[in-house]
Amino acid sequence: MTATTTALTAFTDRSAAATASGMTTGAVRTWLRLEGLAAFVVGLALFGASGGNWLLLIPLLPLPDISAIGFLVSPRIGTFTYNMLHNWVPGIVTLGIGLWLASPAVLLAAAILIAHVGMDRAVGYGLKLPSSFHDTHLGRMGRT
Repeated sequence: MTATTTALTAFTDRSAAATASGMTTGAVRTWLRLEGLAAFVVGLALFGASGGNWLLLIPLLPLPDISAIGFLVSPRIGTFTYNMLHNWVPGIVTLGIGLWLASPAVLLAAAILIAHVGMDRAVGYGLKLPSSFHDTHLGRMGRT
C-alpha cells in the first residue's frame, strides 16, 4: 500500500460503522470529500476576489445551515429544506447570476454558498438522508 493510499484511507474512514442505503464508502467517499475541499478553497478565493471582508466570512460561512430549521417540523421536511441549499446548484446558479449582473454582492453570496457546501463535504457532512439527521450521503455524522 502506498503512502497516498494510506493517507486517503485515513482521511475517509472515521469509523467502521454500518452504512445505510444511499451512503457512499471507500474511494468514492474520499473523492467526494476531496472535491468538497477543492470547492471550499475555490469559494474562499471567489470571496476574496469579489472584495469580501474576511472578518465577515466567520459569521456568514455557517449561514446556509439555517436551512436545517426544517428538522423542527419533521425529518422529511428537514431533509428537503437542508438538501435544497446544501448542493452545488444554488451556489453555481448564484455565481452565474452574479457574473451576468456583474454584482459583487451576488458574487459574495455565491462564494459563501460554494465555500459552505465545500466545507461541509470536506469534513464528511453530506446531503441528509431521510432515515436520520445524522445520516448523510457521505456516511453517518457523529458518534456511532
